[in-house]
Amino acid sequence: MDALISDFLKNLTQKNFQQLAADFMSQSAAFISTAGGVIPPGTLSKIEVVLKEGNLRAAVDIIEEILSEVENAALEVAVIGESGTGKSSFINALRGLGHEEEGAAEVGVVETTMKKTPYKHPKYPNVTFWDLPGTGTPTFTPDTYLEAVGFATFDCFIIISSSRFTCNDALLARKIQEAGKNFYFVRSKVDCDFDNERRAKPQSFKRERVLQLIRDYCLANLYDIGVPDPRIFLVSNFELHDFDFPDLQRTLLGELPAHKRQAFAVMLPTLSDACIELKRGFLKEKIWLEAVKSSALAFIPLMPIFKGFDLSEQEACLKLYRKYFGLDDESIAETAMKLGTSVQDIKGYTRCLDFWALVKDDSTAAKAMRCAESFCSVNGGVTSVVAQFLKACFLRSKFLDTVADDAKLLLRKTINAHI
Repeated sequence: MDALISDFLKNLTQKNFQQLAADFMSQSAAFISTAGGVIPPGTLSKIEVVLKEGNLRAAVDIIEEILSEVENAALEVAVIGESGTGKSSFINALRGLGHEEEGAAEVGVVETTMKKTPYKHPKYPNVTFWDLPGTGTPTFTPDTYLEAVGFATFDCFIIISSSRFTCNDALLARKIQEAGKNFYFVRSKVDCDFDNERRAKPQSFKRERVLQLIRDYCLANLYDIGVPDPRIFLVSNFELHDFDFPDLQRTLLGELPAHKRQAFAVMLPTLSDACIELKRGFLKEKIWLEAVKSSALAFIPLMPIFKGFDLSEQEACLKLYRKYFGLDDESIAETAMKLGTSVQDIKGYTRCLDFWALVKDDSTAAKAMRCAESFCSVNGGVTSVVAQFLKACFLRSKFLDTVADDAKLLLRKTINAHI
């Protein structure tokens, strides 16, 4: 097959390739994630260069390498905190588990973490949260802590507290930074502070003022114990859609290595419109990569006709999107139970569960597009490649947008059911 492609490409001019590169790159702006996607810095330029040179094999190889690294990447997140800080609850919330569900991290009022304990995500086993003991005990001192817990295996560290951060936290943060790793200070149980303040001062309570007081207190605390330019995220383990958790999501996603970002993005619980949009924006980037890769063979005359359109592959893509947004069959059944309704009722107002309804289009415009695509496929070349590229982008974007919109609809119904 490579020899066939090589012979055909010899007959194409440099102008053909420059036009192809221009067509592909002009579309990339609409797909590349602004939150930090899977394409490493500089790689997009490399793809453009090899496309202009007419080296399609090199472009496909670059994309295949990116996608392979993304699919095989493991994510290891360390969560550090003393007893009672809400550390285990935080881990459970990120994994989408209640405290009493099977596999949940143990929650208690006494210290339950005396050694590092891994908790894999129930749907994404390549994502592991590590429940680590707090520092300042004879077993775990700041000077030896990182070596004792095997810091090299972790991608990032979350240092969590429900009140004051300690000097040991500051020393640990400095050690983590010296080791070249990222760390994040998380102030938990903000919802409890709000409830206490509201009960104590019902007449003068103002949400934003209380939030700013907590933030200022935490920042002053971290400055006092020697943390320069601290970043603090205020969260509630029971209201992950609120407070600073969306900011924490975006920050973590942007600072993880490119090939590990998908693992983090797709496992996030879809508890807010912001999270759904973050996932949608992230996954659009993969649509562009996969469309460039799949359309390359269309350079060869008749190749798209011989190869055909793999419906099973498209159906698998839709099912994957549904899983990412919590709309797979298992999750739909769980949601129906929580809402006190039936799966059939949910199917009545969602569109992503019907694959054939999404791929079938008998409109005049669609028929004209299919005729044009067939004509381009017979001749091959740049026009055929662009036609196949746009076809792949259109269908997968339709899948993604339908799933994301359904996720928002189901989220609103879930929220309204609890009001």
